[in-house]
Amino acid sequence: MNDETTKLSRRDFFKTGTVLAGGVALATASLIPYDGLLFASEAPGAKGKWYGIGIDINKCIGCGKCANACKIENNVPRDPFYFRSWVEQYTIKNDGAILVESPNGGIDGFKQAAPTADIYKSFFVPKMCNHCAKSPCTQVCPVGATFETEEGIVLVDEEYCIGCRYCVQACPYGCRYIHPEKGTVDKCTLCFHRLKKGLQPACFEICPTEARIFGDLNDPHSKINYFLKNHTCMVVKPHLNTGSKLFYNALSPEVR
Repeated sequence: MNDETTKLSRRDFFKTGTVLAGGVALATASLIPYDGLLFASEAPGAKGKWYGIGIDINKCIGCGKCANACKIENNVPRDPFYFRSWVEQYTIKNDGAILVESPNGGIDGFKQAAPTADIYKSFFVPKMCNHCAKSPCTQVCPVGATFETEEGIVLVDEEYCIGCRYCVQACPYGCRYIHPEKGTVDKCTLCFHRLKKGLQPACFEICPTEARIFGDLNDPHSKINYFLKNHTCMVVKPHLNTGSKLFYNALSPEVR
């Protein structure tokens, strides 16, 4: 996750989108319906819990409480370079330029980078591990330190991790970092320790607008399934076909 402002013209964006069109078509072909929903990978055969995540961009106010709660709950270094969860601000200017900012992960709030008169639209996008069903990070780990639980949560075993950084490079969503003190990989665990106690992940519990939803994708009555059935949801970078289980409502094509 990078704190620096990224600038991308709308023309460059659509030029890139044309190149990726073939990949998107292939990824779409692999989508299969499951229980009335649309997933980017095959649904699990097990009958147990299979966690999914939903984020309603329309409800996110960019308060950064989620990123701060994550750091406190999981002892993430306070330095502004390490995050398990963070928030990005997207500003689309009238001239088509796209500004992406995430100062200190959004914990300290945001300041608009462009004059109001120059802004076409602006919105916030929370980011975190996608807990992919076909996670690239688990595939490249040479020692099996990164793995999936039966519930579909991607974790890292610190005792096995050798800090080789293969998984950091393989993650297409920038969700991993090397812990500065431990020398091992760290990432979002969906607060697995809290889930085992029947509690919500810290970032979900703290959200004042309930922009974050999670639950069991195998439970037709869960909050996440209700969210998916009643919104037009998409995943980030669908052409990669990672089986992302992080679904966004109102996902703008500028988000990457």
